[in-house]
Amino acid sequence: MSTPGWTRREENPGTPAPCRPLVDHNNMPEFDAADVRRYYDQNTDGFVAHGQGGMVGALHRPVWSPGTESADVAFRYVEDRIVEYARTLPEGPDPLHVVDLGCGVGASLCYLAERLPIRGTGLTLSPVQVRHADARIRQAGLDGRVVCRKGDFCAPPDDVMSADLAYAIESFVHGPDPARFFASCAALVRPGGLLVLCDDFRRGIDSAAGSRAIDRFRRGWHLNTLIREDELRRLATGAGFEHLSTDDLTPHLRLSRPRDYLIAWFVALFGWLPLDGTRFGHLVGGNALRTCLARGWIGYDLAVFRRR
Repeated sequence: MSTPGWTRREENPGTPAPCRPLVDHNNMPEFDAADVRRYYDQNTDGFVAHGQGGMVGALHRPVWSPGTESADVAFRYVEDRIVEYARTLPEGPDPLHVVDLGCGVGASLCYLAERLPIRGTGLTLSPVQVRHADARIRQAGLDGRVVCRKGDFCAPPDDVMSADLAYAIESFVHGPDPARFFASCAALVRPGGLLVLCDDFRRGIDSAAGSRAIDRFRRGWHLNTLIREDELRRLATGAGFEHLSTDDLTPHLRLSRPRDYLIAWFVALFGWLPLDGTRFGHLVGGNALRTCLARGWIGYDLAVFRRR
């Protein structure tokens, strides 16, 4: 499951050089499910109306793969990879069941359902996102094939059926406990099924400036889980998953757009204010993330696992 031209992270990188963690994971401020729900209830309308991915309903980052010439294609990069993975699964008498763990406004599931004969289930903590998703599903004519509902991916509703493929795009970081996340996924994904994660992961750099930037990112975006990619693999394999691949997508993010400079200017002027719980908190967090990605304190990875 490799893609030419992409940086493939090593399966067994060996023992990393000893260093203090960028952030003491035990001292991270915790955001419970209600905090994360409020964050998305407060910001989703703005993300859809004014966010860079609003034209396609994407709440995640565009990936400018080699040869990509339009933002629409860049925003669909991760979904196109998921389509490729789904096509590797054996066909059965019933459509594949695909579960989006942190489904946003349902745009990714609708995109997949327009290209594959699947049944899709999306889970989100936010009723505002469910409202957006319901409208998008109806508009796409996918009623009966795709449903997005309120639910916690660390404790899926009992009536969510086993998944042939589950994925989480920039939602894993909101979970309260990565071990609990993988235990939940192990119960959800059938043996032989796939789990795809695309998200931010810490890199092994010891820096006080990095710690401060990561903390601002976490607080601004209400994140709980920022772990190293090797920790991710260890937790996944311990829960019953086989690691298939991890691709580093960081080099293919655009971190110097005009809007990024405007946001950096805003943060420089007003970032000293207590903005974390306001509608501007996500701008502070996003600016900190851009710094972390540019300096190598955080990387953006696409990881694929198979349920044993």
